[in-house]
Amino acid sequence: MSQTNSFSHLTLEERRIILTGITNDSSKTAIAKTIGKDKSTIGKEIRLHRTLTHKCKMPLECNNYRRCVYGRQCTPDCPEYSPFKCSRRDRSPGACNGCSNWSKCRFDKYQYCPEDAHMDYRTTLVDSREGVNLTVQEAKAIADVVAPLLKQGQSPYHILAAHPELNISEKTLYNYIENDVFHEIAGITVMDLRRQVSRKISKKKSKGYKKRADRKHLQGRTYKDFREYISENPDVFVTQMDTVYNDETRGPFIQTFKFVPAGLLFAIIHDSKTSGSMKKGIDLLESILGTEIFRKYVHVLLTDRGSEFTATDAMEISPDGTRRTRMFYCDPMQSGQKGSLENKHIELRYILPKETDLRALGLTDQNALNLVISHVDSAPVEKLGGKSPLDLTEFMYHDLYEKLEAYGIHKIEKDKVILKPYLLKK
Repeated sequence: MSQTNSFSHLTLEERRIILTGITNDSSKTAIAKTIGKDKSTIGKEIRLHRTLTHKCKMPLECNNYRRCVYGRQCTPDCPEYSPFKCSRRDRSPGACNGCSNWSKCRFDKYQYCPEDAHMDYRTTLVDSREGVNLTVQEAKAIADVVAPLLKQGQSPYHILAAHPELNISEKTLYNYIENDVFHEIAGITVMDLRRQVSRKISKKKSKGYKKRADRKHLQGRTYKDFREYISENPDVFVTQMDTVYNDETRGPFIQTFKFVPAGLLFAIIHDSKTSGSMKKGIDLLESILGTEIFRKYVHVLLTDRGSEFTATDAMEISPDGTRRTRMFYCDPMQSGQKGSLENKHIELRYILPKETDLRALGLTDQNALNLVISHVDSAPVEKLGGKSPLDLTEFMYHDLYEKLEAYGIHKIEKDKVILKPYLLKK
């Protein structure tokens, strides 16, 4: 094939051809000629988008592991250490798909998936921007320099004269401060300006600036991307995620998950509503279900655009460095796009009503929350033919049911299901 498209982006079909080439042990040069690309393009594509699917259990990849006399406690200083090298994995084609030694190999294994690679590529596309042309990371870097100097009484001009590396004008810095760009990041407000009372912001300008959140985590993960991914992978299991709480200052905060095909609600209690705590919730869910079952039933996570769900990479990647799920986000103000979970929240609110002190109500720990979830999931549902979500899960998804039951989610007899706040007072 001639290289008529050598400067165009790789398509999904071309990525599938790359997979065929890897599986057939073709060289990067041969694959490149097939799709009309440069071999360096193929090399970068495989290297950037291959996924670690099996982690070597030894500390180091050593050729002498079979006859190791040191208990396979590998260190670079070991006299028997011989670094393992695989020309197929590490040079050409660069991944392990189709390797004849796959079942016997005990070293790191990498696989290339064209669908995953195409989705990863799309995350690099530039998303539209609005408001102040500044990311959270950029704003924090500026605030780290500016905040202490403002507290010392220095003016924006003084600060910028001493720190040209900030690469912004005096007027821009004034606008950032007057529009509270640094307020939440470093506590900088207009009151920290020596001459703040003498500057008047026009109505036009005051409306034109808006602190913009770092939206990189949304790239390739919008609801449109979700719809496209599901159309290409119609058999994947979708789980929806959200947060429920009554008091934003003291909690408790409930991270909710709905396994959509099963109609089943699960939840984890937190003391804070941060991206770190939500990530820990996903870690806990993976530990409850086990890696294999987690990746089976939480193949896709659909959530809203709350600030607590912005640590996308950390949520998608397991502690061992492999991908465990794919996250997508609903459009702004479109909670109906995860309406299945929102409807389940209505039942949850029968027991945990709004404008109440949830701790005083009895929601003090995970055991109490498990009791609430057990009653919600034991209520019969008309769409399920009078069966409860737990009934359906036990019958259709028994491996999932067993894991949740072991964690404390139990079926309640239908006549003993309580969907009232006094449940936690019993």
